[in-house]
Amino acid sequence: MKKNTILMLIMIVAACGSARAQAVAAKPLTVLEVNRKRIDSLDSKIIETIALREKLAKEIGEYKAKNKIPALQTARFQEVLNNAVKDGVQQGLSEEFITELMNAIHRESLRIESKAAHNSN
Repeated sequence: MKKNTILMLIMIVAACGSARAQAVAAKPLTVLEVNRKRIDSLDSKIIETIALREKLAKEIGEYKAKNKIPALQTARFQEVLNNAVKDGVQQGLSEEFITELMNAIHRESLRIESKAAHNSN
């Protein structure tokens, strides 16, 4: 009888655990979870946009190589940076953040342009 009682308790506990797991699984997404999914989607779009930008940098690198134009165009980068900082600040982002972001993107663009120039020679 004692074994049957223990077995019955184990089955009840297991059933309760399973029902609880199903209830948790069926629970609607919280605001936090929804926002995290939205951020994940935006992050993917950011990466996709940067990848498209860098494809253009490759084309520019090939053009510069064929026309003997140096990869680094300081005045052009300053123009790009100024525009990005202005846009970023208008969107509530700090000048420091935008500057760091654009410097990182510019370094990658120069790397890609240099590689494209090397491959086209």
